[in-house]
Amino acid sequence: MKDPVPGALILGASSGFGEAAALAFAEAGYDIYGVHLDRRAGLARVAEIKARIVEGGRRARFFNGNAASAKKRDRVLDEISGAAEPGSIRVLLHSLAFGTLRPFVDDDGAGMSPEQMNMTLDVMAHTLVYWTQGLLARGLMGEGGRVFAMTSSGGDRVIPSYGAVSAAKAALESHCRQLALELATRGITVNAIRAGVTDTPALRKIPGAEHMIDEAAAQNPHGRLGTPGDVARCMVALAAAGTDWMTGNTIRVDGGEDFVGSRPPAE
Repeated sequence: MKDPVPGALILGASSGFGEAAALAFAEAGYDIYGVHLDRRAGLARVAEIKARIVEGGRRARFFNGNAASAKKRDRVLDEISGAAEPGSIRVLLHSLAFGTLRPFVDDDGAGMSPEQMNMTLDVMAHTLVYWTQGLLARGLMGEGGRVFAMTSSGGDRVIPSYGAVSAAKAALESHCRQLALELATRGITVNAIRAGVTDTPALRKIPGAEHMIDEAAAQNPHGRLGTPGDVARCMVALAAAGTDWMTGNTIRVDGGEDFVGSRPPAE
């Protein structure tokens, strides 16, 4: 009996790291199930991604909706359950970048609201737990499964207006460690992927993004900025058999950017 075609469920599949991962895993032989939230203007891009996956001989099923909605999550997972064989979802990638970028305290003493804080933590951290639960409850992921979550250096650094997202990234890394502990006996690994500064639509929303891009490109040992494709190819390698002893980590995939200090100004 042939093994089922492996599947990858990508949360945030229409741009940035999610898009790159969808294409890289498809090239590696995975069927792709993508979840994204786009208005009509962004759907043409989604159609292009799907077409590239199908042209490569793999199946592409994409779902447009709020990944933080419990009803939407159940609907998507039920549809995947009807299309995929038990245990065939080998990869879950959490790459959701939707949160509030504003100071905790504004000049007038106001600032981040409880609703904004809770939304950011829910979308960018807690949903990892809920989607993992849903996959396991339906028997879609089993031994050999790989769960990845995109984090950033902002999880332990201070960036203006980034407080809620920073808290979400720290929580996301904590969730990865806890899931790694709980899923070890099931043969499922869970790791956070800490990319360097990468020019994505999400990065462009952060105040001061241009300065971050210039500084990262200047100090990266490779002499260039990392790309989503660089990170996606590493995840494909980490999803291969033989990496089951690597779990609960926050793995730097940044070309060495993070360990290089800021360069002194030119004379």
